[in-house]
Amino acid sequence: MSLTTDSPIEPTSVHSIPPLLGASLSELTAWVQQNGQPAYRGKQLHQWLYQKGARSLMDISVFPKKWREELSEVSIGRSKIHYRSVAPDSTRKYLLTLEDGLTIETVGIPTQKRLTVCVSSQVGCPMGCDFCATGKGGFTRNLKSYEIVDQVLTVQEDFQRRVSNVVFMGMGEPLLNIDEVVAATRSLNQDVGIGQRSLTISTVGLPGRIRELANHKLQITFAVSLHASNQRLREQLIPSAKRYTLNQLLSECREYVAITGRRVTFEYVLLAGVNDLSAHAIELAKHLRGFQSHVNLIPYNPISDADYERPSEQRVQAFKDVLQQHHLAVSIRYSRGLEANAACGQLRTSRG
Repeated sequence: MSLTTDSPIEPTSVHSIPPLLGASLSELTAWVQQNGQPAYRGKQLHQWLYQKGARSLMDISVFPKKWREELSEVSIGRSKIHYRSVAPDSTRKYLLTLEDGLTIETVGIPTQKRLTVCVSSQVGCPMGCDFCATGKGGFTRNLKSYEIVDQVLTVQEDFQRRVSNVVFMGMGEPLLNIDEVVAATRSLNQDVGIGQRSLTISTVGLPGRIRELANHKLQITFAVSLHASNQRLREQLIPSAKRYTLNQLLSECREYVAITGRRVTFEYVLLAGVNDLSAHAIELAKHLRGFQSHVNLIPYNPISDADYERPSEQRVQAFKDVLQQHHLAVSIRYSRGLEANAACGQLRTSRG
């Protein structure tokens, strides 16, 4: 984002100022100077936004009171927690109200060593995947970069613990909002202080967008939601696959590896009796042979209004065994917070 203009430095109308969150140190420094304050105030503002969690300029006690009052209507860009759901495993799922009244979901997933935040990149999702609660709820708009950064700060404040990892696996298709997602990634890295390799951007796959992301040369973890071992099955589960075939998707993923030098993680949700047979595992292994990749198997997290079931642990393990026999790097990732409506889109549907 940019808080500066090409006009002479003079106080800016508060109504024309975008929310401050998401701005870099240099942008904030230019902005405070534009509004009559010395440059060092930019560093103070940056610290209060990203480390101290200020929710309004009135919270920043080191600023002159008169100046804070003059700019009191300037938005920092923070959301409000509308509802919080806590699972027995300590996973916390949030329904956040944005400044325009819309709601999004965010999840905080703690372990002994990490606190991971699963962020949304859109309000709803236009992709319409058959097994996804968010896809069934439709699409409203893209999120701005500050609305993505805010989710991480909100979880960090609620846990009173530093966030170590962020995954773009919440509501929405990140590559349909690539500019704001890349901007948020920059801010999370440079302003919040989370290493790029601890940031994961996940996509279901869109023509040309994987190449576009690769050309940003980010050092992130990149994940592709595959969920099927052949084109027919993928079209059944993911409507957009009719316009972007499995072969086209894998070809662009190979381009990503060539451009970035980083491997691709393939996410594969296992649906009982649909895509979890040994024949599917063999088919998948053939597609990924020789690929610089890792496969995450995810047993399905049931939602209402979907005709799918979670496979047994034996079926999940058997699928993993087949992939390992074909020399693929693979792991099983079990969903957290199942008791807290943790499937993406469920909480918003039930509480929105």
